[in-house]
Amino acid sequence: MGIANLSDEIILVDLPSEGSARADELKKANDIIGKNCTCDVVVDLSKVEIIHSWNISNLLILRSLLQDAGRQLILCSVTTVTRCIFTVAGLSEVFVFADDRSAALEMIRSSKSPASTKS
Repeated sequence: MGIANLSDEIILVDLPSEGSARADELKKANDIIGKNCTCDVVVDLSKVEIIHSWNISNLLILRSLLQDAGRQLILCSVTTVTRCIFTVAGLSEVFVFADDRSAALEMIRSSKSPASTKS
C-alpha cells in the first residue's frame, strides 16, 4: 500500500481497503500532485470493495490536477461493485479504467509513443 514512484514519470497509488486510510492516501496523492504535477498516476483499487463519495471526490480533484497539467489518471483493478458505483454516479466515462497495473502502464506508454501523437 501507499504511494510509490514507478519511474520518473509514473506514480502508483495503491489504495488500502479501509475507508479512512483510503481517504488519507488520496489526499496525500492530491497534495503531492498539487505541488509538482510532472507524473502520470495509476490508482490501484484492487483492495477497495466499495468506494465512498469522499474517495470519488478526491479522485475527481486528482483527475482535474493531472488534466490541467496534461497528465493522465488511470484507475486499475477496479472491482465489479466499485465499477458499478462509478457507472451509477455517471462517472464511468469521466475516468479511464484498466484491467490491472500492467494494462495501465501500457496505456500510459502507448499514449507517450511517437506513433500515438502523430495525426
